[in-house]
Amino acid sequence: MAKNKSVVPEARDGLNRFKMEAANEVGVNLKQGYNGDLTSKQAGSVGGQMVKKMIEQYEAGLK
Repeated sequence: MAKNKSVVPEARDGLNRFKMEAANEVGVNLKQGYNGDLTSKQAGSVGGQMVKKMIEQYEAGLK
């Protein structure tokens, strides 16, 4: 089984803040720690929002 091992451990706090921000934007209430009570739709919308924002940031850097 794969483990969630960060390539850059120092980035964990920033990624957690980013995840919380994306969740707020799509109206999903995340709590610190375990969020196993989320539906697949909720979790997918948070992940999708994160990807959308990362792509926007990347594209903004190309200009």
